[in-house]
Amino acid sequence: MHILAPQAGRIDDGDEAIDLGQSPGDILFLSAADSELSALADCAQLRNENAPSLRLGNVLSLNHPYSVDLYVEQTAKHAKLIALRILGGEEYWRYGLEQMQKLSRGHEIALAVMPGDDKWDSDLAGWSSLPQDQVRQLWRYCVEGGQENLSNALSFADYLIGANESSPGQPKALPRMGLWWQGQSLEGMDAISTHINKQVVAIGEAPVFAPVMLYRSLVQSAMMAPVQALCDALFAKGAIPLPIFVPSLKNAEAQEFLSELFARFRPSVILNTTAFAISKAGQAYEPTVLDKPGAPILQVILSSSSEEAWQESPRGLSARDLAMHVVLPELDGRILSRAISFKEESGFDERTQSNPVRYVPKVDRVAFVCELAMRWARLEQKSQAERKVGLVLANYPNKDSRIANGVGLDAPASAVIIMKQLKELGYFIQDEPSDSDALMAQILAGPTNAYGTSIRVSDNALALDQYEAFFASLPKAVQTQISERWGVPANDPMVANGAFQLPIHCFGNVALGIQPARGYNIDPKETYHDPDLVPPHNYFAFYFWMRESFGIDAVIHAGKHGNLEWLPGKALALSEACYPESVLGPLPHLYPFIVNDPGEGCQAKRRTSAVIIDHLTPPLTRAESHGVGEELEALVDEFYTAQGVDPRRAEKLMEEIRFLATRTGLDKDAGIAEEFSNTEALQQLDAHLCDLKELQIRDGLHILGQSPTSDQLTDLLIAIARVPRGSESFQQSLHRALSIDLSLSLNGSNFDPLDCDFAAPWDSEKPDILSQLSSDLWRNAGDSVERLELLAQKIVSNEMEASSHWQQTLTVLGWINDELRPLIASCGPSELDAITKGLGGKFIAPGPSGAPTRGRPDVLPTGRNFFAVDVRSVPSKTAWAIGELSAQRLIERHFQDEGEWLQAIALTCWGTANMRTGGDDIAQALALLGVRPVWEAASGRVTGIDVIKLSELGRPRVDVTLRISGFFRDAFPHQIDLFDSAVRAVAELDEPADANPIAARAKEEMAKAIENGLDCAHAKRQATFRVFGSMPGAYGAGLQALIDEKLWDKRSDFADAFIAWGGFAYGAGEYGNKAAEQLKARLGQVDAVVQNQDNREHDLLDSDDYYQFEGGLSASVEALKGSAPKIYHNDHSRVERPVIRTLDEEIARVVRGRAANPKWINGVMRHGYKGAFEMAATLDYLFAFAATTNAVGDHHFDQLYSAYIDDETVRDFLMEKNRPAYDDMIDRFLEAIDRGLWTPRSNSAAFMLQTASNQNKQEDVAS
Repeated sequence: MHILAPQAGRIDDGDEAIDLGQSPGDILFLSAADSELSALADCAQLRNENAPSLRLGNVLSLNHPYSVDLYVEQTAKHAKLIALRILGGEEYWRYGLEQMQKLSRGHEIALAVMPGDDKWDSDLAGWSSLPQDQVRQLWRYCVEGGQENLSNALSFADYLIGANESSPGQPKALPRMGLWWQGQSLEGMDAISTHINKQVVAIGEAPVFAPVMLYRSLVQSAMMAPVQALCDALFAKGAIPLPIFVPSLKNAEAQEFLSELFARFRPSVILNTTAFAISKAGQAYEPTVLDKPGAPILQVILSSSSEEAWQESPRGLSARDLAMHVVLPELDGRILSRAISFKEESGFDERTQSNPVRYVPKVDRVAFVCELAMRWARLEQKSQAERKVGLVLANYPNKDSRIANGVGLDAPASAVIIMKQLKELGYFIQDEPSDSDALMAQILAGPTNAYGTSIRVSDNALALDQYEAFFASLPKAVQTQISERWGVPANDPMVANGAFQLPIHCFGNVALGIQPARGYNIDPKETYHDPDLVPPHNYFAFYFWMRESFGIDAVIHAGKHGNLEWLPGKALALSEACYPESVLGPLPHLYPFIVNDPGEGCQAKRRTSAVIIDHLTPPLTRAESHGVGEELEALVDEFYTAQGVDPRRAEKLMEEIRFLATRTGLDKDAGIAEEFSNTEALQQLDAHLCDLKELQIRDGLHILGQSPTSDQLTDLLIAIARVPRGSESFQQSLHRALSIDLSLSLNGSNFDPLDCDFAAPWDSEKPDILSQLSSDLWRNAGDSVERLELLAQKIVSNEMEASSHWQQTLTVLGWINDELRPLIASCGPSELDAITKGLGGKFIAPGPSGAPTRGRPDVLPTGRNFFAVDVRSVPSKTAWAIGELSAQRLIERHFQDEGEWLQAIALTCWGTANMRTGGDDIAQALALLGVRPVWEAASGRVTGIDVIKLSELGRPRVDVTLRISGFFRDAFPHQIDLFDSAVRAVAELDEPADANPIAARAKEEMAKAIENGLDCAHAKRQATFRVFGSMPGAYGAGLQALIDEKLWDKRSDFADAFIAWGGFAYGAGEYGNKAAEQLKARLGQVDAVVQNQDNREHDLLDSDDYYQFEGGLSASVEALKGSAPKIYHNDHSRVERPVIRTLDEEIARVVRGRAANPKWINGVMRHGYKGAFEMAATLDYLFAFAATTNAVGDHHFDQLYSAYIDDETVRDFLMEKNRPAYDDMIDRFLEAIDRGLWTPRSNSAAFMLQTASNQNKQEDVAS
């Protein structure tokens, strides 16, 4: 049996080897299409008893090399003819092709290799031993299909091996496309139109046309049961189903046919069962034949697995189905629905020694899809005044200070704008709030998720008896789980006066509510160590009321992100017992979502059938200097001025500089050690101040429907144009163009403002145009960068005209003014237009996702249903370039800091980041291992890995453990297997222990496990576990509730939760197996924790995810090793220049550059309640990092206290606009003091905080 060489590996290496168990036969026919194999099996029953023996098999069952070898040895080498139908090109079964060709040549066996689709591939056919004309004739029998053609295909195979004296007739063409109805195929537009018009007359009312798109092959192989079931269900709902078969939606003839048909009978909704996409990834979207009519398109899945496998699988779909039926159809803007059928074996067929399969529909899945389709269709039928809309605001943590969560979005203001827009369009809206302040005041006066607020009576309550009736309609399994976890409905904390007091407010036909909490604190340790927590009764009551009592026609979840899409259940192809479905049901769902977060948006698309309405990111701006940084900058300039003319003054200034830096903690933030000389200290401080000044921070929040204007528009234009966006001249960096046009140089080379040492002395000319922009000293490269920024501001805002000699700059400016500026201006209107189109049952155009300021202006304009990357191409070659460079720089930085090679790391791997970047994280992990991806040349798909020799690598390999997010687990099964196969390949290498710690540790752990009684195979597998995540169907890292509910006493509590939530292994043959002990073993050997951040449109104090994963890993390593690990927080925001920073350094930059910066504070203060929310969240996340790591200093808390509480203007703002946020911040600062995480620099701070806390308590008692 063949054993793979350690240097080779494929994504599918982890699949278990399969033995088809077939005895030898004269003719072997292997295809990737079960429908074709089933039809051939039927034809085989009609053959003469003396005909050559036939063996049928699915080529996808032979993915593993062992399977191929076994099949060759047992079956194939005895054949006379081997016919192969390969789907996806030669790279998808290269090893099998190589072995079959070798067998053919060695044993004189006829070999026919054909494409698995209807597009002839001469290169693929070139693997054949038969002449291509014969191979093509055999292929055409299969392509045309039907019983006669497939019977002739077998007869032709007999002829090729000499069993028939004559060849059968040529393949007969069947209808390429048409309408299938009750077992009959109708072709020709006139015949089809006549049939449809009869249906219109019979139904007797305004028709709802619902085309059901299907492959011609289903008709050919008579596997139409799921289509028939779907059509029957649609017909029963009053629609006219149009089951249309085509060879492919890309076929030009088919597109022309569909265009004419849809022009005659305009669809209200389209249900598509075909796989793949019409659009091509990487190309600008153009309307397709399906979406031109403007109707929503549901993607309906005919699963390739059995129902039993689906029921047992937390994934729901295979990796192959994920790519073909989910990821690629998203390129066309389709709405993912459900799997309505499964492949079931019809029993063993002795004659072909195969198990023919049939598509068997699942009734409840068909009903769900049908109801969802009809609800989308009814939206268009209803007038605006009739439509009812649910508008849901997220709320986590469950505090009154943090209502209307939406990353980068002013959700309250956006909700008000949506209501105003709907009212203008004729929706029935009344008594709506005038602005976001009025809205939040109304919300806070009623019940909220904050514990105990149910005593506030709601205008919209759900009586317990009504709830219990709704509850009884849920699947029994769901009812049981909820009751076991949360008890009887009457004990729910939101119940008062015999009813659920719902946080819902009605404004005419819009019901606006706060999304309920995922759980509540009745048993803290058990509840929050449970990664599979089911929602409580009040959660269901909220959505029951929306759906049934109020009767909404569609729901809008406003802003990234709520908790619905993260509830327990399958990752894809949900069942009725999956909680997102049990809660939401078949309801049209719109989801405004920030454009730079494809991963979490795709989670909503795939688990709640959401149509994403992507929205613009907040404008970015330069942090600039402020406070002590500005003061120190002036002192440093003064020092350099005095140095040459007044040495005594210079000496005194130096003392003042070092004293001020030490007193404010800037020396620590800048990495200045006490033993540094004055020269070294000044250089380090200078570079740090320049870095802070150029830091990109957000200026306020985005509001749906509003495009940035004035200074915000200018700043955003510059932020996008700052980095290169391609290889064309107009795509180069604006700042580099200015530098080139001004002939700037440093140390004899062209100056690169995007990649320079800020502290490097400026030794070149100082053009007058730059000198005049600032009166500050021009001493170093950082000063040059600042002046280029100021110049860019002037010319982009049109305050200054660019010189006619600046050819490169003018080219970039032309693109900014002609293309980028109009794109940004159209974002706001496009967002609102998409929401109103969606509510009207119209198709929303798809668009790419990503960070606009990371070289992705193609994601504009917003207002589109974004999609993500083709996961089969991850990591991309671009991602590999930055990942490899980042790995190299990480190793260099660690060696520089620690004086030794990095041996083992734990790396956070998130789905959304890898979707955004094309796989930076996975690429970096592979590079650290010392392996590289292998790409298929034509498609760019990753097909495997190559192990790099140590002599080429030039350094030891690094043992990498991945802590993947739940979404990464769901979206990137290929990459999990790819990384796992790389680990196992490296573990098999015979290399010195100090050069290959993975191999050394795997051998040692394997020996210990065998000694303890574990069998060899399991011991070997466990020793190479390197991919860990949450249990199947669960999401998160488990730390948030500990922080929010104050459920921790010591840092090791975080480690306990982190291990409990993340102790499940993934990889080849492993899908969420319990492996807490193996995770502990991995983390107990870790030298460093690594987190990459790929853009500056957010930072690590914006989200709980950073502290949960980065802090959770650090706390776990510290608990297991007894010492804290090094933590690296790397900056990948500029593709050509990854920067390695420690967590301490990054926190210092963000606290001073953004969180305590008056420029950022003034920006969020424009947003009232939500601005205060942002400040409170920032403090919470800083506190969480202090609790889980050693990266937060007293001076960081000092800065936030001074900026938020000690500043009278900001304090008054907090108390006026969001009093709960002010109260929470007081409480959080005091908790930091009480837990020893902060010792305030000012003695008065603790007194002031305690006084404020006492006052809050007195007010609570009084109220």
